Amino acid sequence: MKATAHLTTRRQFIKQCTFAGLGLAVAPLLQSGIVPETVRTASIAADMISVSFIVNSQRQSLAIDPRTTLLDALREQLHLTGTKKGCDRGQCGACTVLVNGRRVNACLTLAATCRQARITTVEGLATNGRLHPVQAAFIKHDAFQCGYCTPGQLCSAVGLISEGKAHSDTEIRELMSGNICRCGAYKNILDAVKEAKETMKV
Repeated sequence: MKATAHLTTRRQFIKQCTFAGLGLAVAPLLQSGIVPETVRTASIAADMISVSFIVNSQRQSLAIDPRTTLLDALREQLHLTGTKKGCDRGQCGACTVLVNGRRVNACLTLAATCRQARITTVEGLATNGRLHPVQAAFIKHDAFQCGYCTPGQLCSAVGLISEGKAHSDTEIRELMSGNICRCGAYKNILDAVKEAKETMKV
């Protein structure tokens, strides 16, 4: 019984010290009318930078935190949600977009590094309501199932064809290997890329 009473007293003492410490830390903020969330928000606002780039042929100017990825800028600020957030570690390719015609993982690219760049997302592939040849080929060959990876697959395919690559099945598989299809539509994707390349005559 004595041991239990001693343990309870010690626990009470630790709780009292913890609450006292928290009170001392928060008191100055409360007195000044500033709460922790406001401090954090104010700090971020002070660090905001301006970036400007061309997205799908339209000039866009944003005020962003320097740590903002291109993926988050596209989805959260420009509401271009076609570009998907998959692994968020550059391993699945769902976030692939074109920056100055080159394929990049938007989740690993800081928006601040894309100043004045020309960015193309899946929303910008079609022209005047007409599907891009790669989009048309994907539909024809049923090169998607759930569709989550498809925007990244499309942008990656457009990029590698525009780069003058995709000369063989092996090369296409290698160059598209960074885009994972969890549904396993790889054979159909390969056929679609091959047909699109012939249609585009690149």
